[in-house]
Amino acid sequence: MKRLLILLLCAAHFQLSTFNFQLSKAHAQGWPSDYGGVMLQGFYWNSYADTKWTNLEAQADELAASFDLIWIPQSGWCGSMNNMGYTPKYYWNQRSAFGTEAELRSLIQAFKERGTGLIADVVVNHREPTNGWFGYPAETYQGETYQMLSTDICRNDDGGKALTEANKQGVSLSTNNDTGEDWDGCRDLDHKSDNVRRIIRAYTRYLIDDLGYAGFRYDMVKGFSAQYVTEYNQYAQPQFSVGEYWDSNNNIKNWIRGTQDESGVPASAAFDFQFRYNVRDAINKGSWAYLKTDNRLIADNYYKPYAVTFVENHDMEYRSASAPQDPILKDTLQANAFLLAMPGTPCVFLTHWQAYKNDIKLMIEARKLAGITNTSSYTTRTFLTNYYAAEVTGHHTNLYVVVGKQGSVSSETPAVEGDFQEIISGPGYRYLLARKEGFDHAWLDKASGSYDGEVNVRAIALTAASDARLVYTTDGSVPTPASTTIQSGETLHLTQSCILTLGLVIGDKVVDTQRRTFDITEFIPHKATIYCRPLAALVSSWATMNFYLWTGSNKELNGSWPGKQITETEVIGDQTWYKQTVDIPSASYRVNVVFSTGSGSPQTVDITDITDDIYLIIKNTTSDGKYEVTDVTSRYTAIDDIPAAPSEAPVYDLSGRRVTTPLPRHLYIRGGRKYVAK
Repeated sequence: MKRLLILLLCAAHFQLSTFNFQLSKAHAQGWPSDYGGVMLQGFYWNSYADTKWTNLEAQADELAASFDLIWIPQSGWCGSMNNMGYTPKYYWNQRSAFGTEAELRSLIQAFKERGTGLIADVVVNHREPTNGWFGYPAETYQGETYQMLSTDICRNDDGGKALTEANKQGVSLSTNNDTGEDWDGCRDLDHKSDNVRRIIRAYTRYLIDDLGYAGFRYDMVKGFSAQYVTEYNQYAQPQFSVGEYWDSNNNIKNWIRGTQDESGVPASAAFDFQFRYNVRDAINKGSWAYLKTDNRLIADNYYKPYAVTFVENHDMEYRSASAPQDPILKDTLQANAFLLAMPGTPCVFLTHWQAYKNDIKLMIEARKLAGITNTSSYTTRTFLTNYYAAEVTGHHTNLYVVVGKQGSVSSETPAVEGDFQEIISGPGYRYLLARKEGFDHAWLDKASGSYDGEVNVRAIALTAASDARLVYTTDGSVPTPASTTIQSGETLHLTQSCILTLGLVIGDKVVDTQRRTFDITEFIPHKATIYCRPLAALVSSWATMNFYLWTGSNKELNGSWPGKQITETEVIGDQTWYKQTVDIPSASYRVNVVFSTGSGSPQTVDITDITDDIYLIIKNTTSDGKYEVTDVTSRYTAIDDIPAAPSEAPVYDLSGRRVTTPLPRHLYIRGGRKYVAK
């Protein structure tokens, strides 16, 4: 018996030594170098219905065509169907507010089959007990039982409140204080505890090996030492790891260095918060010159491979009047144009994708065509109050991006040095690609997707070859040199659904093609209501409200400046909105507006290209003496309480197609007006 005990102890020692050896030798590259992928944050705050697993899987074809990675909410059970996942109770119970474990597995597999990896939200700084202050569940996985104890909780948790409660109950906490910042919300876990680390190692490997996640987004990594992220990644071996270190740039750099393994390679990337703050300040403070800075991760050659850039997320978005957070007030499209042109790994926010899907599709395609990666270099070309311009060096060619104030960014200004071809433009942004020898591509400046009534598509030859020409087909067939010819820069006006394929011919061969699928639906004339209100602090300055309206053809709708005083209002929730309804008779019809008081001063900036209901809030920040305006339509927060049309009225989506089962919190047309499905 004694001999058997010795043999068992030796075997245990060998297994432990082997594990420690494997852990010390395992290499976990925090983020692939020279990575050209783009990530989507596939949720927003309280997006339970919109981003449940089945809804995301239904969009797999479209999302996977643009995004290489999708970050989804923490998927473990938190004890409630109204919980975003940031107070986890269970690790192996994968039921969540977003769906069942079976639905989660199906979602992960669906995207994996399409070449897109899902990123798990790993919340291990803290954990919510299931029983009182200190009681955690026992979870069994593959024959092993995992249970955290009161002694796994940091001694100084909740600023000492946990210790006071432990003494009252006669239980013990860890003898160790927190290795990072305290969070007064759940019990902070002691990562020095062998039991805690054993459980988290098993949990993170389960996420990768069993559920099939591609990588991790670590929540609140300021709350525990960076070395533990290294340990967990070395054990679980995710392909991708990014930490949320919400702080200044130098502190983020220190955290990345803190994840270095024994070979000096960081085991995790980090979100480039300073990048986000630069964009926010450029927009909210009314000067695009804020984008000229070297204080972000992507400006440092060592750190930019580990920079995950973003311009908005669930913690910063506008949620409601009582929880405004720290949003970008306007110019969301320009913000994304800058994001998707620059080095780093860009992470697009879901509500931005929903609002500007076709624009973002093209931006991502242009980025990948140029060959921009997380190690690309860039040079600022112009930085002024009205606009910012940079040239980014890709593996295939250079991309020139201009972003700024609408009206200041056009095909004439600013001047672009070198042989560049404009491929995309929109309100306040331009993308141009450099012509160079061997870079030969056909380009169409509209993305595949659904369009109302018509779509105008410009055909472009991206080549330095002097004998190049363009040909096209509209029936899905591959064009040949004998197909219909079109001049570079010429526009095709399409009014019926088709598969448009453009071919670039050099000599007697088609050397490149680009295909777009356009679903063009019959346009339904409708009405659009423009809603406006000032911030509460500005009500006295805006005692009266004028709407000055004009169309895209410069026809004035409310008379000459300053337009018509509006007296019609509508109370939505606890807010009173001024409103005016206009007709939208055709797919190309656009309405523009400026708000002012009766005298015409103060006034707002121009709000252009209105085709549907829109909710606008006048802010007290000014640009050129004009008040800025925030569009809150896409966030739904301002329109949840709009009275619904009669329930018997047919429902149509925004493309005019009949809908039998409206999705919750989506916009539809019913009874001649927009409404939000409940």
